[in-house]
Amino acid sequence: MTTRKIALIFPGQGAQAVGMGKELAAEFPVAADVFRQADEILGWPLSKFCWEGPAEELTKTSICQPALFVHGLAALAVVREKLGDFPVAGGAGLSLGEFTAHAAAGTFDFATGLRLVAQRGQFMQEACEATQGAMAAMIGVDENVVRDLAAATDVDVANINSPGQIVISGEAGKVSLAVGMAKDYGIRKAVELKVAGAFHSRLMQPAYERLGEVLLQTPLHEPRFPVVCNVDAKPVRTADDIRRSLADQVTGSVRWAECVTCLLDHEGCDTFLELGPGTTLAGMIARIRPGTEVRSIGAPADLDGLVL
Repeated sequence: MTTRKIALIFPGQGAQAVGMGKELAAEFPVAADVFRQADEILGWPLSKFCWEGPAEELTKTSICQPALFVHGLAALAVVREKLGDFPVAGGAGLSLGEFTAHAAAGTFDFATGLRLVAQRGQFMQEACEATQGAMAAMIGVDENVVRDLAAATDVDVANINSPGQIVISGEAGKVSLAVGMAKDYGIRKAVELKVAGAFHSRLMQPAYERLGEVLLQTPLHEPRFPVVCNVDAKPVRTADDIRRSLADQVTGSVRWAECVTCLLDHEGCDTFLELGPGTTLAGMIARIRPGTEVRSIGAPADLDGLVL
């Protein structure tokens, strides 16, 4: 049995890529079965969008969110098959990934979680289409400086990803204004992001309200391991707290850097498994706590030499 204290972490929107999960499903029947179940539950071919695209379809919020949820859990199923039922000390996910973490922890079953995520994606896409929203990354700056800029330009702080990387979100014109003013605040670099809308801002209020109603009808169990929530950067255990935190993150700030710190310092995690496409979270953790061990697993080659 491993002496390591393992954290499972799951990426959010932006990590998706055409082909995600294709090799995993081709090589491991347990992964193929997760994608097959997803197609049946949703009633549309999610696996086809993941494996074949086109990219503009996969990038749609309503498709991207369930795609990331399914790929993350397919990767976890393969790791479990290879390494057995190893203990997990904690988990977290970036935005959408928080739902995947809860599914991994047994807060809700796969089908319940997938339907929930599909509805969340639809609600958020409709909120995007009803507004003119944008997001921008502020690089090389203190959080308080970004908060001052956000207040001056009437936008919201969406993500605190890692030291010196903070994302703002809001009406497109106001985000552009903030980008233009960034140098005046001593911000080294400001970059508008290619996103469908203003996630984690007040422009998502309709999605927040609709998701909150769905969550009230969703049966939840106590997680088998601590799941650190985005909005409070601490574990949530009761059904009421889980419902509140999952709804609140639609309009609230994703405090990712603090989530990682919580897993390291309060849950004692020393090894992170990033489950899903890409290495975005590994890159953030390298800036949050240099030297932390992170393995990113989204394809068969990522499993080479994996021991816990």
